[in-house]
Amino acid sequence: MTLKIDHPLDPLNEEEIKSAVDILKADKGYDKTSTFSSAILVEPEKTVVQDFNEGSSFPRNVRLLGIDSHQDGGFCAEIDVLAKKVVSLERLPGNAQVPYAMGDFATAMMLTKENAEYQEALKKRGITDLELVQIDPWPGGGFTHESIKSGHRAFKCISFLKESLEDNAYARPIQGVIAWVDLTLGEVVHVEDHGVIPMPTEHARYDAGSQSNLREGLKPIDINQPEGSSFEVDGYQISWQGWKFRISIHDVQGLVLHQLSLHDRPILYRAALSDMVVPYGDSDPMHSWKHVFDGSEYSLGRFINSLTLGCDCLGEIYYFDINQISWDGEVNKIEQAICLHEEDYGIQWKHIDGQGGAKEVRRSRRLVISSMFTVGNYDYGFFWYLYLDGTIQMEVKLTGIMGISAITDETYNPSQAPKVAKNIAAPLHQHLFCFRLDWELDGGNNQLFESEIELLPINGNNPNGTQFQSISRHLKRESEAKRDVSPQSSRIWKVVNPNKENSLGIPVAYKLMPGATPKLLSHPESVVSKRAAFAKHNLWATPYVSEEQTAAGPYTVMHEGQSGLEVYTSKDRDISECDLVMWHTFGLNHVPRPEDWPVMPVEYCGFHLIPVGFFDKNPTLDIPPSCDKNDES
Repeated sequence: MTLKIDHPLDPLNEEEIKSAVDILKADKGYDKTSTFSSAILVEPEKTVVQDFNEGSSFPRNVRLLGIDSHQDGGFCAEIDVLAKKVVSLERLPGNAQVPYAMGDFATAMMLTKENAEYQEALKKRGITDLELVQIDPWPGGGFTHESIKSGHRAFKCISFLKESLEDNAYARPIQGVIAWVDLTLGEVVHVEDHGVIPMPTEHARYDAGSQSNLREGLKPIDINQPEGSSFEVDGYQISWQGWKFRISIHDVQGLVLHQLSLHDRPILYRAALSDMVVPYGDSDPMHSWKHVFDGSEYSLGRFINSLTLGCDCLGEIYYFDINQISWDGEVNKIEQAICLHEEDYGIQWKHIDGQGGAKEVRRSRRLVISSMFTVGNYDYGFFWYLYLDGTIQMEVKLTGIMGISAITDETYNPSQAPKVAKNIAAPLHQHLFCFRLDWELDGGNNQLFESEIELLPINGNNPNGTQFQSISRHLKRESEAKRDVSPQSSRIWKVVNPNKENSLGIPVAYKLMPGATPKLLSHPESVVSKRAAFAKHNLWATPYVSEEQTAAGPYTVMHEGQSGLEVYTSKDRDISECDLVMWHTFGLNHVPRPEDWPVMPVEYCGFHLIPVGFFDKNPTLDIPPSCDKNDES
């Protein structure tokens, strides 16, 4: 059943998407050949949302993106579904392209298999049954073949061979063959063939039925909350232990938190992925060009999973459904797309006074908001955690199947692509995520500080050279806020509201505590660095501008780096005290290992946001004991 719209940030319901498509189709500028890649809520201006009261009116505009018969980057239409009118219908400017859509993938696969030159390359490898060939289209931007005309959208297609229709095709890469598909022209314009490499012979099936045996001795773990969960849900608004926030799914950004507050004190207006990039570091021509933007090129949010109780989520679960547009303008409902539940999280605090004082321990728990996204061979989990002590955590879980190459003794290059199975190597690569954090800490404007630890010099006050101190620097301009992690000095970045103090006279603050995370390894002048400039630094900061939502620019398909954070910050604006937006890039360098094959155990990366003077003292002293002190069993 479709939820009614009670709030300006409620996700689009089925009727709104249908209405937006119908209104566009009735417009004289509509092209009947159109296919759709996105239907996204145009979020109202902050003032509209912040001033909203129950019962007041608010706009509901839908942005529709797609392609049609025009040989350009596609169209962008904004539809006012309440007024039932087209607000604007525009062609994308310059060489901009809308994100790839399901129809693009299907077209590229079909065109590749129908191409005679591609079929001939397969015959050289003894492959004649095209039904068992799997085609993986990769974005054509960045390293573009001369046969692709400027302004055209393209794919590079690589291939794999299955033993059966249910097989894991990644066990047998069709090494050396790359088909260039010009989607604008609707044809394969070039086929690369770098020479025949023997096909690996071992399968890589990971389903339970394909294993020789399944381990024994794992007893059931049941999570039981006999009195129900501690959270409350009202539409897409969630309340839990003083926390209050809203959730949605964005086609590009995935899982979004809106208007996050604690005890009615605002913290974040909006928090979500802005974009991500997966650059490869291998010289193999099958991989050397790869640097996919899973967010803005592929629309990560559109690859959301329908979650399964006991598999993706465990415990007392509340699920949220979401609606998305299909390529043909119909509505696709994803059931159980967002999972909400509580988790025990061990000890919150404990102390035993050995001299007759109190012996106390309290248990921690956290609220979990999660979604999973499968983009090609990789699977990503986005997990927001909220804790009883005011901590906010984002954890990305990475799993799925690595990109691989078929190798021989002569072609094996272990320094760039370690061997993971017989005749199979997986290239070194990075996963870099840029999250956009739009702050409203305790209301009003905020400041940004960088703090770290430094060793004091040996002198009369520090004769043993053992003393160190915390130093803090106010970052006042955008150029000063382009910063990188420094684990050795415990560098953190602190968002401060200078106009709100706690009872100690200290301005309230939250700190971003990054993990030991990499940044982009590509050379600063490389194509990858120009297109994914956001990954050059772990921290950026800007004053809020409603149009500046995308770390790499709004349209990255086929682009060369025309927008994004480097452009936004080029004017070096004042951020000394403003409506502050922080951009944090984090991730991991993946050095493949045999244990990652044929499917990769989860790897983790992310960050924490931790209160610093936001409270007057430990805010969890009021957690009731959960154990019986007299129970000595």
